[in-house]
Amino acid sequence: MSTYMDKKEEVKRDWYLIDAEQYNLGRLASLITPYLTGKTKPTYTPHVDGGDYVIVINAEKINLTGKKWEQKMYRKHSQYPGGLKETPYGELKKKNPELIIENAVKGMLPRNKLGKDMIKRLKVYSDSDHPHQAQEPEKLEL
Repeated sequence: MSTYMDKKEEVKRDWYLIDAEQYNLGRLASLITPYLTGKTKPTYTPHVDGGDYVIVINAEKINLTGKKWEQKMYRKHSQYPGGLKETPYGELKKKNPELIIENAVKGMLPRNKLGKDMIKRLKVYSDSDHPHQAQEPEKLEL
């Protein structure tokens, strides 16, 4: 008896909707990651990108515990001397709240070509409106 291996052409992708209002950042990211990687499916194959699409709404209402809004920093570097830019998460929440969730989930995905394809299937929106009504996403209560 041989083990079933999923093929890229046979992958069936579902759409899921998650409301970020009731979750903390790390907990939400750890709940989203298995859906993007495909680990919730019985046909999970490590070398095939078999994950689903995940829509996250209300990103501006995400929670962080303690003083993390002032102390936790979003960092990016231009690779030039003195090119480090730091932004506290409190400022980032006002400017671009979607980036907070995207970075948390991206940090939990594999750092290879599969991970880059997986993060493309994450759709994050700051309010409750999203343009994916036609895909009829299934609401997840985790």
